[in-house]
Amino acid sequence: MAALGTRVTTTTQDKLLPKVVDTILNSNVLATRILSKASRYSGERMKFPVKYSKNTTGTSFSGFDTFSTSATDNRVNAEFVPKFYQMSVALPLDELSANATEEKVINLAKLELASTAQDMADDIGTLFYGDGTGNGSKDFLGLEAIVDDGTNAGTYGTLSRTTYTTLNSTVTASSGTISLSKMSTLYNAASSGAQTPTIGFTTEAIFALYEQLLQPQERIAKTVGMMKDSGLRGLNSGTGNIGGTGFTGLFYKGFPILADEKSTSGILYFVNEDFLDFYALPVARTTPIKYRSQDIEGNDYSEVQGLGFSWSDWVIPTNSASIVGHIYLGGEFISQNPKRHAKLTGIISV
Repeated sequence: MAALGTRVTTTTQDKLLPKVVDTILNSNVLATRILSKASRYSGERMKFPVKYSKNTTGTSFSGFDTFSTSATDNRVNAEFVPKFYQMSVALPLDELSANATEEKVINLAKLELASTAQDMADDIGTLFYGDGTGNGSKDFLGLEAIVDDGTNAGTYGTLSRTTYTTLNSTVTASSGTISLSKMSTLYNAASSGAQTPTIGFTTEAIFALYEQLLQPQERIAKTVGMMKDSGLRGLNSGTGNIGGTGFTGLFYKGFPILADEKSTSGILYFVNEDFLDFYALPVARTTPIKYRSQDIEGNDYSEVQGLGFSWSDWVIPTNSASIVGHIYLGGEFISQNPKRHAKLTGIISV
């Protein structure tokens, strides 16, 4: 592009548009839905009573038949301790001073805080597909630990999946291909009566493969809400993403399948969101934040509010002219019933 002459550059003021366009962050579907409706963490650890066997003392009888008087012990607690994640925000005072003039277009401190919160949410989206063993097992649990049969996570909630087999999810190798019959078998394995998968998560590549399995009249994309429990409720008919208010989904057996760039390669997850929550524990002496930003556009985070993050407030270090703060997220990503989830692995083609 040819440069303008000095006749123009010396007589015309530059214009900075009052928006930052995000060209780095990608989709973060699972984390956005789960964190947007976080539950409250309580106690020094979360405990969920798990029923792992039936009472077997029932019997038909007649007359003076003797009944069993044995007590049955068929429950045990799955236990989870909180995990924590942080990201730092730092700004020099000289830059803040320059930004405080009347020519300011965007509030630097506000923008940096919103941008960092979005970057942190992006990191957490990656952790939510992991197995929780990263950084010395300080990472949040992810779907690779939750939707598992003991291959990646031999214990879950401190309980052995070998001993307590009902904590196992259905994990099925696809032998390389995806088909409607394999998806149906996976769905049936995770279902029992009214307890069925409510949403699917997968990569963009597998999402495209699934679309190939559908008849042309079935390839109707609908917008699925960003918030958990809005898979069917609040559903907008039509094609594509409407005004950045949701994710584009293709449906299977009445529930949406969503493409997530964070999803693990080669895997299609079927999960029941009724048994999938992030239990948020506010970090002490911090302030909860709603990190909606009007100054950043071009990603899914711009419309999201209330993701359970907290803010330390700005601190002035003793040895530099700057301000530093930290964004925190505490809690754990937990499924109360891993049996209700399933995954098809190793998918590369139809």
